[in-house]
Amino acid sequence: MKFLAPLMIVASGSLFASDLKVVEEIVAKCNGDIVTRSDLDKAQIELSEAYRHEGLAGAALDEKMAQESKHLLQDRIDNLLLVQKAKDLNINVDADLAKRVAAVQKQSGIADPDKFHDWVKEQSGVPFEDFRNDMKNQMLRERVIRQEVGEHISIKHEELEKYYNEHKADFVREERIFLREILVSTEGKDEAGVAAAKKKADDLVTRARRGERFPELARDNSDSITAKSFGALDPYKKGDLAPALESQVWDKPKGYVTDPITVGAGFLILHVEEHHKAGQAELAEVEGEVQDKLYAPRMQPMVRDYLTKLRKEAFLEIKPEYVDSGAAAGKDTSWVDPAQLKPETTTKAQVASHARKKRLLWMVPVPHTTTGSTSTSQ
Repeated sequence: MKFLAPLMIVASGSLFASDLKVVEEIVAKCNGDIVTRSDLDKAQIELSEAYRHEGLAGAALDEKMAQESKHLLQDRIDNLLLVQKAKDLNINVDADLAKRVAAVQKQSGIADPDKFHDWVKEQSGVPFEDFRNDMKNQMLRERVIRQEVGEHISIKHEELEKYYNEHKADFVREERIFLREILVSTEGKDEAGVAAAKKKADDLVTRARRGERFPELARDNSDSITAKSFGALDPYKKGDLAPALESQVWDKPKGYVTDPITVGAGFLILHVEEHHKAGQAELAEVEGEVQDKLYAPRMQPMVRDYLTKLRKEAFLEIKPEYVDSGAAAGKDTSWVDPAQLKPETTTKAQVASHARKKRLLWMVPVPHTTTGSTSTSQ
């Protein structure tokens, strides 16, 4: 790939500088890929929208954006390095990607490929191929981190016991139930549509009870916003749930899946993920939670170290006015502007001299030896 910074188009038939118009600015080069100003602007908009969705506004939003915006270039370079590494490792996620896209299409209820592609663009704001490529790159990044970093983290049982014994107070429970949900919507549907939704809900219950993983079923089939988090709901204490729902799950064991429950928005299926009884939890009950508490603090710095290693090995150039907050110490990322490179000229005499030097190279004595046709050292 040729790198130009900035990219330009000719505004008229002439080639004078005054006729050139900047259409994009490259701010960083990372191996064979680039980061543009548009990439960073888009990321900033997405970040702002995410914080607004969380309820931030005004000065609080401005402060948060000021803190996080300085890491946008770092994040972009991180993503490029991980995808590039996935290719180096010959990681292939095509089969999983096809399943994920098929699940999204099934969730949309649109069988026609062209109409489905139009629906994706309407929902995501990007063309289908970009949507699919973003999904693939995310899967590649996750696979690299899991394979290159996560698999090297080992937590011994003695460490779990030690953490548990030192933090027992953290595992004194109020009685709470943890649920996942699948919502099959009937909004705007006629009688036939409601019947089809009921059949879909019944089928999902059957599949879950046969052993299919409920989180994936929720991600791929639920019409609720919680589908993005695999159907996970906040934990509930006794009395928090509507009585009609609480009676369906409160005394049920872990792993229980309800029949479809008719609610205003459609048919709701609930899965009992955990049920914490009141009092001190035993280590066996919270071992997974303890492991997460030990795993996460180790994972984050190891991922950062790994990304620093990738930076050191990479060809990386960054424009002076931009800062990579994840820069590797000692790594030269100085920007080289092709427009500033000066061509070198060589005279015929220099060429001839260079050729003669090459022809006479055999005459240069090797250290610790003497030259001569027949002489020997004494």
